[in-house]
Amino acid sequence: MYRRAYALLVGNAIFMGVVAIVVAIVYDKHLIDPEGSFLGPSWLRLPLLLGLALGLDFVPRVLWLSRGNPKLWAGIATERWRAHWNRERLTLVALGVICFYVVYVSYRNLKSFLPDVRHVKYDRELHMLDRALLFGHDPATLLHTILGEGFMAWPLSFIYLWFLPLVPLAVTAWLVWSRNLSYGYWFVTSQCLAWTLGTASYYALPTLGPGLEYTWLYDSLPNTPTSQLMDSLVNGRHIVLWAGSTDTVQSVAGFASLHVAITLLVALMVQYTTRMRWLKIVFWVNFGLTVVATLYFGWHYIADDIAGVMIAFVSFWVGGIASGQKFDKHSLRSHPTTTTSAVPVDR
Repeated sequence: MYRRAYALLVGNAIFMGVVAIVVAIVYDKHLIDPEGSFLGPSWLRLPLLLGLALGLDFVPRVLWLSRGNPKLWAGIATERWRAHWNRERLTLVALGVICFYVVYVSYRNLKSFLPDVRHVKYDRELHMLDRALLFGHDPATLLHTILGEGFMAWPLSFIYLWFLPLVPLAVTAWLVWSRNLSYGYWFVTSQCLAWTLGTASYYALPTLGPGLEYTWLYDSLPNTPTSQLMDSLVNGRHIVLWAGSTDTVQSVAGFASLHVAITLLVALMVQYTTRMRWLKIVFWVNFGLTVVATLYFGWHYIADDIAGVMIAFVSFWVGGIASGQKFDKHSLRSHPTTTTSAVPVDR
């Protein structure tokens, strides 16, 4: 039933892995497993989150249904395992974790290799486009005037950095708790496609981003965790390019905005695979504020965010087709195909 999803998910991971290996060999680079800023290295992060998800899936259920009677724990846990953790679920989780891991690590390495492969930058052109779209104004100047350069920087900083835990948490949630297995394939396939298309966009149109290229526009902002993150990325870039470090990745690339792409993709998945209205509102607001934050702090140009939106829609649609979703002619809807036991993520 999920043959197309298998093929696309595994094929995409193999493609990204092969490209990363080839580029590393051609440019005499080392492939490394970059450490994440949330729950440690990437090879540990998703398995750890899956272990935590298993605990959250079993422990509250067992305690609630047993009414605290230890004699009933084993039976309730066994029933849950048989009902929910069948072969199809275990296959989805294994494929999803492995393929996402390969794609993400390949993405980080290919992003790091970018300055050695592509020596041109298009910051000037995209900056001119920003000013043309806003009738001679910079997006940062307008947003700083409207929102100020003090208090609002802090909540926007939180929104921007929330992206870091959001990615592994969202992947874990759809793999483990999606009642409809096809939704799990839909989400993880779309995620992998988005990171792949984002990598391609970096090479198609290399930029540093306005916060690095036009630093004076952002000098009046307070020293938030987001500005500290930007400083850290700049330092990492300098270490890789000028100090010749082989155990560090450089993570500077502007076009397209994967913050925008991934937050929109999550919002779309929440919209079409869950019933909770408040959750839909939360993730649509999160997407909108993320767009604002990318421009406010100078991470991206307007074109970067537009490209991120396009990546999200393409990934969402292709992942949906591969996982057996149905798209109506006049409206976008997903139709259930295979359902297992009741869990939070469902339509």
